[in-house]
Amino acid sequence: MAPHVVISGIGVVSAIGIGRDTFWRHLLEGRSGVRPVTSFDTSAYPVHNGAEVPDFNGASHVRRLRAEAMGRASQFAIAAARLALDDAGLDAEVAGAAYGSRVGVVVGTTSGEPHIIEALDDALVAGRPDRVDQGFVRKYPSHMLAAHVAAEFGFRGVAVTVPIACAAGNGALAYAWDAIRSGAADLVLAGGADAFSRITFTGFARLGAIAPERCQPFDRGRRGMIPGEGAAMLLLESGEHARARGARVYAQIGGYGWSCDAHHMTAGHPAADGATRAMQMALESADLEPEDVSYISAHGTGTTVNDRLETLAIKRVFGRAAYAVPVSSIKSMLGHAMGAASAIEAAACALAVATDRVPPTMNLDDPDPACDLDYVPNTAREHRVEVAMNNAYAFGGNNSCLIVRRCEAAA
Repeated sequence: MAPHVVISGIGVVSAIGIGRDTFWRHLLEGRSGVRPVTSFDTSAYPVHNGAEVPDFNGASHVRRLRAEAMGRASQFAIAAARLALDDAGLDAEVAGAAYGSRVGVVVGTTSGEPHIIEALDDALVAGRPDRVDQGFVRKYPSHMLAAHVAAEFGFRGVAVTVPIACAAGNGALAYAWDAIRSGAADLVLAGGADAFSRITFTGFARLGAIAPERCQPFDRGRRGMIPGEGAAMLLLESGEHARARGARVYAQIGGYGWSCDAHHMTAGHPAADGATRAMQMALESADLEPEDVSYISAHGTGTTVNDRLETLAIKRVFGRAAYAVPVSSIKSMLGHAMGAASAIEAAACALAVATDRVPPTMNLDDPDPACDLDYVPNTAREHRVEVAMNNAYAFGGNNSCLIVRRCEAAA
């Protein structure tokens, strides 16, 4: 019988705070991390807001490697990993020696290290290829995110980057779940990391998908998403391993579902087929019925089409039970942290299970009639959370769904 896989450490770097406690407190308070972009000049764009991580100092988290030798996303991933290890009661400086080849690292991302390629582009456009840092070849590839985390802590198990856009955080956690259940690893640090970039901002701006002021998921007046950044890393291990070392456990991973719309590069299937199948497969993987789900963490980007299609998918899967389960989008506060988004949302799901609190959907003042579920508007809610469902959708038609549930007695 495959072991239960539990979450025993949570590390978060976000626009509303760094560290589990600050992140969760601010999330429940409805704090917004949206503010004018500071990392580059947005005067040439029609929109100017983003959700950047303020006052982040990578050097305070990166200790074995050189922070300046890697990109911002790698620094985020290492910071979140260190926070998760500390939260799990493992000495980050000796964990590598203690567990070594039995510790894996899986990091989801959308862009890897976009700042590196931006610097290359700037030099080429300026006609000064001599300014190109020859080390960019080692810094830019997205697989370096997992490699940097592994090297920082001396972990010698599987080290994989999952570059499947905005579904990547869930993908990394699903990969880690399988690795532990198969016996390939005893512990896995899994999550996602992405840095704010001109590439991402420009792309979404050209698509007309960025809101001019704020993110308003499921609201009639919603005008788009807000690009963000950050990281979350969760420490996963078997329930038996956690018990043996006396670890505190937040929740367990129950299962996951994957699908691909195979419909359009950026648009979801018009009948929400892929999103529906991902949720159905996740429930089947976890041996659950729709009525067993206590809370849904929505992809909830605040774009007109996404929110409507996600609502449709939930109704298709849950039937009348869709109206009884609270659904919320924390992107209303964090912005969309790309490949890190669903990892951060998985952390929120674990904390919802552990504390029986559900974070709100902020800026929901005038609900769209086509989005008529319980979206926990503007105020956090005390609510018994036995099972949380985490939805994430991505360009290319990728859809993912992760189940986070209360630990079973046998875990």
